[in-house]
Amino acid sequence: MASIKNLKKDINYVLGDIIEECYTWELLNPKTDSKATDAIIDEAILAFDSLVEKINIKNVENKKAHFKNITLELEEIANSLLEKINKL
Repeated sequence: MASIKNLKKDINYVLGDIIEECYTWELLNPKTDSKATDAIIDEAILAFDSLVEKINIKNVENKKAHFKNITLELEEIANSLLEKINKL
């Protein structure tokens, strides 16, 4: 099992890269409205908060399955946010 520290880093890097991609899109498209990218950034921040909150739960029966579910959820969220960015 990967360490909790590495899982937190993965969450930070993945969602941070998505936010950075939103800012890059805004820079490349200065004449468009930034409400869509702001919504994606807000969603990424909320996802970060909820995933870190799930990591910090202490009384979990099966820790390996719990952290695997968090990893899968991160992947699903990241794919969803990237699809939204690609639709812009």
